[in-house]
Amino acid sequence: MTVRVGIIGAGHMGRTHARILVQDKRVEVVGIVDIVPQNAIRLADEIGSRTWPSLDALLNERIDALYVTTPNTLHREPVLKALDAGVHVFSEKPMATTLAEAAEVLHAARRSKGIYQLGFNYRFAPVHQFAKKLIDNGSLRPFHVHIKDNRGELIDPPWVGNPKLTGGYLYESTIHTLDLIQYLLGEIKTYKVVSRSNLYPELDDFALLFEFSNGSIATLDSCAHASWLYPAGAIEIFGDHATLLTEEMDRVRYTTGLGQEVITHDYTQYPQPYRWGYVEEDRLFIDAVVEGKPSVVPAEDGYRVTEIIDALYRDGGQAGEGSGNG
Repeated sequence: MTVRVGIIGAGHMGRTHARILVQDKRVEVVGIVDIVPQNAIRLADEIGSRTWPSLDALLNERIDALYVTTPNTLHREPVLKALDAGVHVFSEKPMATTLAEAAEVLHAARRSKGIYQLGFNYRFAPVHQFAKKLIDNGSLRPFHVHIKDNRGELIDPPWVGNPKLTGGYLYESTIHTLDLIQYLLGEIKTYKVVSRSNLYPELDDFALLFEFSNGSIATLDSCAHASWLYPAGAIEIFGDHATLLTEEMDRVRYTTGLGQEVITHDYTQYPQPYRWGYVEEDRLFIDAVVEGKPSVVPAEDGYRVTEIIDALYRDGGQAGEGSGNG
């Protein structure tokens, strides 16, 4: 089976996925759409595809799957159109930037004949897959977890500082981390949040505390005005004297207990699309389309993390606390 794929959004993420998809012999990228025609032309020329003037025109080409790689706040319309047409959808995060729009996507995904997969690539980075395996097989019991997920700025590229396009700072890289901790630890039971607007017009600094249904606790610090001092992102998982440490998605270190060896996996020589999990999530999406498998990141997961972010913003600007999952 050849999966006929269309892409809407020819920016960085559209290009990232397009370059991966053209390496998959099961895939034919049949068209690119972008609000800036020159961007679509450039990407189509690069991968040997063609452009289409609109999403409707692309859908009329009887594509099997649509990749939605537009800015954050512009996901709803193309996703709903494709799902209503029975087309499989891979949507970059976030699912939506309001709960109402997320609910629309959730219901559309449930009634559609098409598969819906959300682009939470952090799950599929080798460092995080290693952590997931240890937790799932009982080798590492995550009593306490500390995570940092920082940016150096909200200036470059310019749109990352525009909430009309991003939906807010938490919908950028931090949403990946909020999904990842639930992927690793399960359901959030309660949360506490302190947030500030220090340098930018929007809330740009978050200190979060989560308690999970399995008894784990996790702290997450996410700052938009840090430096890019390496590692800007890191996870520390503490078990029964066992510790796992990640350094962004480059390296993971693990020790089983006191006085034990330190096991290190270093992925710095992997190309970024592999190291960051993009290749694996695309492979799994095409697998699901070809083999009729369930989505590995279904709409329910996207809605759950949107609920969390909505709650964190609702309590933002002052100390707040509440229950997870709505």
